[in-house]
Amino acid sequence: MRQVREVLRLKHACGQSERQIAAAVGISRFTVAEYLRRATVIGITWPVPAGLDDAALEARLFSPPFTPREALRPQPDWSRVHAELRRPGVTLMLLWHEYRAGQPEGYGYSRFCDLYAEWQGSVSVTMRQAHVAGDKLFVDFAGQTLAVVDPATGQVRPAQVFVAVLGASSLTYAEVRWSQGLADWVGCHVVNAA
Repeated sequence: MRQVREVLRLKHACGQSERQIAAAVGISRFTVAEYLRRATVIGITWPVPAGLDDAALEARLFSPPFTPREALRPQPDWSRVHAELRRPGVTLMLLWHEYRAGQPEGYGYSRFCDLYAEWQGSVSVTMRQAHVAGDKLFVDFAGQTLAVVDPATGQVRPAQVFVAVLGASSLTYAEVRWSQGLADWVGCHVVNAA
C-alpha cells in the first residue's frame, strides 16, 4: 500500500493533479482516481494516521462489498417467499415490503432480489418427462380470467380460458368459455367437424 500513501502525499501535500500523480507513481490515472475516491469515502487524507500500517490501510480501503455484518441481518424464509410467488398477483416487490415491515433493518430491495436469485439457483427446478407423440394431452382452465366487454351494452363479464397442450410437441389450443362448469368443460373437449 506504499502506492496509496504516495498518491495521498502527492495529492494533499504537493497539490499535484491525478495525471501528474499517475506519471510519478507509475500507475494509471483511473487507479489514482479510485485510490483518492476510496480514501475520501473512509475519511483518510495526508498524513495517514500514525497507527495505520500498510495492512490496516489496505483492509480499510479495500474491504469486501458485503461485510460479515450482513450475516447478522435477519434472513427471509426463502422457501416461503418461493411458495408465495406462485400465487396470482404476488410479486417480489410485495414480498419485500412485507419483509421490511417486519424487519426494518433488513435488506434493500435489490439485495433481497439478488439473495432470492442465489437461493433459487440452488433449488432444482427441472423435471424431465419423456412424452410419446400423441400419447398425452394436458388440459385445464387457466387460473386468471379475462374481462370480455359487450360492445353494444358496455357490460363486462369475466371469461374462463381453457388450455390444452400436447405433451410431446407442446402444440397448444386455447378457448374462452363463460364458466368452468361441466357443460363448458365437456364442450371444450368436443371437436366440431362442421
